[in-house]
Amino acid sequence: MTHEAEPDQAGAQGAQPAPPPAGTRTRRLRPLALAAAVVLVALIGSVVWWRWPADDGPRVVAGTVQATVLTSREVSRTVGTTLNTETRMSEPAPSTQADPPGCSVAVGPATTVVYQRGWTAFLSVVHQDSDTVAEHTVTQTVGRYASGARAGEVFDALTDGINACTSAVRKAPGGDTSRWTYQVDSATAGALAWTATQEQGEGWACYREARLKASTVLQTAVCQAGDGRAASRTLADRMAGRVK
Repeated sequence: MTHEAEPDQAGAQGAQPAPPPAGTRTRRLRPLALAAAVVLVALIGSVVWWRWPADDGPRVVAGTVQATVLTSREVSRTVGTTLNTETRMSEPAPSTQADPPGCSVAVGPATTVVYQRGWTAFLSVVHQDSDTVAEHTVTQTVGRYASGARAGEVFDALTDGINACTSAVRKAPGGDTSRWTYQVDSATAGALAWTATQEQGEGWACYREARLKASTVLQTAVCQAGDGRAASRTLADRMAGRVK
């Protein structure tokens, strides 16, 4: 099943080394095995520390797009599950193909079709509970513009694009296609909430929020098989509170 907002991932598994002949060098290998175990524990600790930075870790400059997004730990607490993989992009992804073409905003609300050239700072962060087939995917997107007027134009284009599309076929970069329906849950001059539901997706849906604040357009998406409206709204409100 193809999930919206799920980043392409590729990996390769190297060949396993051949085992030593049975019954040879048993005693001499025991100290080596013990040392290897110690090193393995240290490495595992390092990986866990990298994936789960402490709340008082390296600080970011207040007012930047980096300071606007929540940490993996904060997002995990909001969603209610451990999200241990993270992907960051410093510029919008290319637009996603849609059928009909007029639904390009709905199928790719955080791509270049919305965040067009002219932004002064951009950051998109994807959190998942797995780097293969995720059951929870959370995306935070922040785009800053030179003026509030320009940001307002971007937000209006997003709102108009979502309102203009009720269903579409989304073609992922890898070639997979999926059909989605779109429903606006609420809309104001500075906030938009909508739900994208995958047809025959076993309940998979993306609960999306967008905010316009000053010269910033931010978005959140909580994608899962279950209601993620409250979590997405909470994330968007917290991000908006960090915009300076």
